[in-house]
Amino acid sequence: MHFEISREHAPLVGERRIEVVERKGLGHPDSICDAVAEAVSLALCRLYLERTGVVQHHNVDKVLLAAGRAEAAFGGGRVAVPMQIFLAGRATLDLGGDAIAIEPLVQETVRGWLRRNLHALDPDRHVEVSSLVRPGSRELVALFGRGAGAHQALANDTSCGVGYAPLSETEAVVLAVERALNSRTTREQDPALGEDVKVMAVRRGDEIGLTISCAMIDAALEDVAAYQKAKERAAEIALAAAQALTARPVSVGVNVGDDVAAGDLFLTVTGTSAEAGDDGQAGRGNRVNGLITPGRTMTIESVAGKNPVTHVGKLYNLVASEIAERIVAELAEVSSATCRLVSRIGSPVREPWLVEVGLVGEEPGPELRAEVERIAQERLGGTSEIAARMMRGELGIDRWPLHE
Repeated sequence: MHFEISREHAPLVGERRIEVVERKGLGHPDSICDAVAEAVSLALCRLYLERTGVVQHHNVDKVLLAAGRAEAAFGGGRVAVPMQIFLAGRATLDLGGDAIAIEPLVQETVRGWLRRNLHALDPDRHVEVSSLVRPGSRELVALFGRGAGAHQALANDTSCGVGYAPLSETEAVVLAVERALNSRTTREQDPALGEDVKVMAVRRGDEIGLTISCAMIDAALEDVAAYQKAKERAAEIALAAAQALTARPVSVGVNVGDDVAAGDLFLTVTGTSAEAGDDGQAGRGNRVNGLITPGRTMTIESVAGKNPVTHVGKLYNLVASEIAERIVAELAEVSSATCRLVSRIGSPVREPWLVEVGLVGEEPGPELRAEVERIAQERLGGTSEIAARMMRGELGIDRWPLHE
């Protein structure tokens, strides 16, 4: 394992003139794909533990959502053609002669997540689900088994994970705004607001501009006037959430693409554009900190649906984030940290090929370097706990508790 620890001289993202931050919310088609992939992975983990005592090899990380066709109308429209969700991947389906019925597991898990999280969508009428899960390749199953036999998880891929801390003020605002719009309280008080929310923030100097896309549910709205009031309500919720975290001037625009005169509105039957207007795909949404941050170190590695024991594409993104957070929290001389972890297939997960840490603060001397290395080693030593934390609901794929 090679450690590289250096001082970063670039300005903090929050100190730059321009900052861009995005979050795709709970009901965005890409977020749906990530969520159902992760839900199926966790369902498999629980089943494997129940039957064998250990998590078996699996990766169910390829999900495509093909939008259907809907006819939204004030007072209530209809879904004419259901959306389709295709979930593909590899899994251990034979447990010593005890076969796993994967099709019912996928159907129940996907529809269950949709039922719990999208309040205006009927998963039995509005969605068709197809399972394309097949047994894993011989060499990767064997690699997983070698690690299990040695009681040491072996990386099933050569991959890179990244993390940073702390969040900038704009990043914290974007997370808070989406979560406020998709909170249980909002669902109860404002049922016209759908879960398909996207928040884009652009900070220019001290001013933060929020452009928000929020699906509106037709059955909860009588007419255009009610729709406009719902937009105003969404803006109020967003502004309140933002102002709780920042003293900067904040402007909010909701569904700015509407053409009221032409009747072109973000009006939906189900609360998600997946019913008609937008397809979805796993891995195209938020990174593990819940954000899309083009001004930060990022990786395009998708984490949803990958097994939480050996798949470094998932583990290293989560662990790198925890390393950066611990460094900032424990070491007063460090104001910001970035961590990159690189694996080599077949090597122990706890022993990356490279650990690179960039620090903003004092020039790292021997004592600081030793502390950074200690924190990294501790967090890498805890990779085996990640699966347990995820199954307990303590750790989600965007490192926040699950909405459900």
